[in-house]
Amino acid sequence: MFKVIPSFSISEGKVVRLKKGNFSDQLKYNFNIIDATKLLEDIGIEVIHFLDLDGIKKESPINYHALETIVGHTDLKVDFMGGIRTDGDINKILECGASYFTVSSVAVNNHKLMASWIVSYGREKLSLMANISDKKLVYKAWQKKADIDLIEHIEYFHMRGLKYVKVTDLNRDGVLEGPNFELYKELKEKFPDACIIASGGVRSIDDIRKLKDLDLYGVIVGRALHENIIKVEDLKEFSV
Repeated sequence: MFKVIPSFSISEGKVVRLKKGNFSDQLKYNFNIIDATKLLEDIGIEVIHFLDLDGIKKESPINYHALETIVGHTDLKVDFMGGIRTDGDINKILECGASYFTVSSVAVNNHKLMASWIVSYGREKLSLMANISDKKLVYKAWQKKADIDLIEHIEYFHMRGLKYVKVTDLNRDGVLEGPNFELYKELKEKFPDACIIASGGVRSIDDIRKLKDLDLYGVIVGRALHENIIKVEDLKEFSV
């Protein structure tokens, strides 16, 4: 079943949204995250994407309290991302209630460590997040570009058992200009048995339907949902 995965980016305990991965250009939201996640749970959403922005900047997870709050008040499964660098980081977020975790920078900087995590934690627990800008991989709080081909990057880990691949086109992220459909179509053709998850640019239910038609595994939705451009009840068609 195609998964719609709402995303919550947390900074200093608040929900925010970066535009194009730029920490100096962010939108701030005043809604209560527990109320928001309970509404999502009520209409059948099963998993949320939790992005620890403070952890990304500090290169170590920070927002454990927010994670524990969501897990303690809902039955949602939380996919945690942000600052994961060590086994200790992983163990702590799992102890705090995360069901899954997503890694980005380590996959760029330390291929062997990332590959070992696929084995030690299992391919159902771990996702790769590949962020790109102008077709270049971006990492380290979206500040550095790596001269690594996206397809080769994914293929390296896919051949070592990776199942879940999230790809964000940062030029589309947080600006409501529509997903990079051609990118996701290409990735699905290259990796037909991988679970490809689109991220960045979703602005309407029609965008979500088009991504579903590409036979992707799912899509991450943030700003459009936070600003009620996509209404929570509209997601019911993807949760039945």
